[in-house]
Amino acid sequence: MTPILYVLHSGNLYGTERMALATMTGLRQQDHGLLLAPPGPVHAEALALGIPSRIFRSPGELLRRLAPAFRQHRELNLIATGVSHSLVAHALSRVFACRLHHLHVVHGGTDERLSYGRKALLNRLPVTLVAVSGFVRERLLAHGCRAEGIRVIENFLPAAAHRQRSMSAIAPIGRVAIVSRVDPIKRVGLLLDAIQRRPALQALQFEIFGEGSEFPVLKQRSGALRNVHMHGYQPDAAQRLADFDLLLHTCAEEPFGLAILEAMASGIPVLVPNAGGAGALVEDERTGFHFPANCSGGLANRLETVRGAATATLASVTAAAQREMKARFSPERGLAQYAELLAEASHA
Repeated sequence: MTPILYVLHSGNLYGTERMALATMTGLRQQDHGLLLAPPGPVHAEALALGIPSRIFRSPGELLRRLAPAFRQHRELNLIATGVSHSLVAHALSRVFACRLHHLHVVHGGTDERLSYGRKALLNRLPVTLVAVSGFVRERLLAHGCRAEGIRVIENFLPAAAHRQRSMSAIAPIGRVAIVSRVDPIKRVGLLLDAIQRRPALQALQFEIFGEGSEFPVLKQRSGALRNVHMHGYQPDAAQRLADFDLLLHTCAEEPFGLAILEAMASGIPVLVPNAGGAGALVEDERTGFHFPANCSGGLANRLETVRGAATATLASVTAAAQREMKARFSPERGLAQYAELLAEASHA
């Protein structure tokens, strides 16, 4: 088996890092592969999963960490998320005459230049860009990446990774969760605007899990609202979703939105903007609900509508979402696509 080296640009444990771990585990890399990332909680999680990992703090240190593998093997699989890391790996493959099957996964993010603009630097290298959604593919094309060099593989969750709420426990909406970084682009403040516009929404309880640059400001604003609780980052937030009645996602520029899949897997309905990668994950009134993107009034209206939805409607939406998880977002499907793409690279 050709080993996989997976190089992350972050050592956190958000969607990008969780997908790397799910991919490495699913492709059975515990005894073959190596995860490389800056310092952070991803290393402890890798250890718990039996995946070897190494810390690096600079491109130079990454080069030193990678060199032994390139020296030892004549052929390697490499998956990276940072442009400089892909360039380092390509240089090593030339130095050591190691044949490299190279995928560069693009999850997107809050900075257009860093998330998409610099990816065009890889156009002349034998690298396949893996976009995690059609939205990400569109942004890559807009920034000059070659269409023929892009493949879309949507994110997925490991099988049975989350607590599930029983279908018999479905009830009218009372408790609503947000699981998101609290940065300006995530538009978490849109919820506070909606509640202030529509006092009737104070009958719902909102709990926000996540941290970011806007956290102090929104924490202060939410102090005047007794039905809003900001918990900061909680590593077990995904496991708590089964205790809620609805997941609200507010970012209209979201490249994907792994928390949406986590809610679907947990058996609770989702409410998302009708734009971006998040909107593309959900079919309105079949697998979830949409609200007008970036519109606090539209969000308030939709929250009231969903709050008043019949139990049978919520059960139908939740059941359809779980069927979608087993088909479109199954780990078997995603892992098969990664395995196929690596096999194609090996025969290129």
